[in-house]
Amino acid sequence: MTAPLTTRARAKINLSLRILGRRADGYHELESLVAFAGVGDTLTLDPGEALSLTLSGPRSAGLAPDDGNLVLRAARALADAVPGLLTGSFHLVKRLPLASGIGGGSADAAAALRLLARLNGLASSAPELSRAAASVGADVPVCLESRARVMAGIGERLGPALRLPPLFAVLVNPGVPVETAAVFRALGLAPGQALPARGKAEVQPAGQGDSPAELISSLSRSGNDLEPPALQVAPMLSSLLSRLAALSGCRLARMSGSGATCFALFDDCRQSAAAAKLLSDERPDWWVKPTMLR
Repeated sequence: MTAPLTTRARAKINLSLRILGRRADGYHELESLVAFAGVGDTLTLDPGEALSLTLSGPRSAGLAPDDGNLVLRAARALADAVPGLLTGSFHLVKRLPLASGIGGGSADAAAALRLLARLNGLASSAPELSRAAASVGADVPVCLESRARVMAGIGERLGPALRLPPLFAVLVNPGVPVETAAVFRALGLAPGQALPARGKAEVQPAGQGDSPAELISSLSRSGNDLEPPALQVAPMLSSLLSRLAALSGCRLARMSGSGATCFALFDDCRQSAAAAKLLSDERPDWWVKPTMLR
């Protein structure tokens, strides 16, 4: 009898995000420096004959263990590619907010693929894994290894893994739903429309060998192109970003992905922990987590 397998599904943070244009098929081309947080969900696989999913955790309300769940979709995509794939019963402890711009569902799907690869003796570089990941969602491929890197295209082009200096951060989600499709509608690009060339991204080398201060300085010259349209969809994010920027020691405040999660970067863990406690006391209804991004 095979023992249950467990892995973390860590939050994905878009440190920078540029929209390059919209393809004729409607998908948006992007370039983003991605890092991963120390907070996330937990996924366990109990090997068995029937594929299933159960849920628990403080953020599981509103999430259904049905065919639309990304964990099950990822498992079925890999089963289609690998005849005789061994599966079993998944259990997801959900701690990350839903639809929040930090790739929670994508990280869960990638975690399912990692567990199935371990169970079936598949190498992490197996092409079936990357193809299954890409078929489930644009953020799933970068979450497979959950290592800092530049992602491009519609998420399918990944640069080499990067060694970023540790970034001390506070993640904040105000509980306001921000639909990704609504943000892209507000961006307003027509199919086939490209944005004017703006040169290479400031952080394309992604801070290899930089100190935390140097990386933060580099990031300050970049941005998140989805932030302005997200502020149209959810204007309260403007006040959230202003509050983060005003925190003592905050070096950079920015939205991740299409929102609504935002982050603030600090020079050390003491500052980030103090800022998180202050925000939690001010707004106990917000999801506030101090963490390290790498």
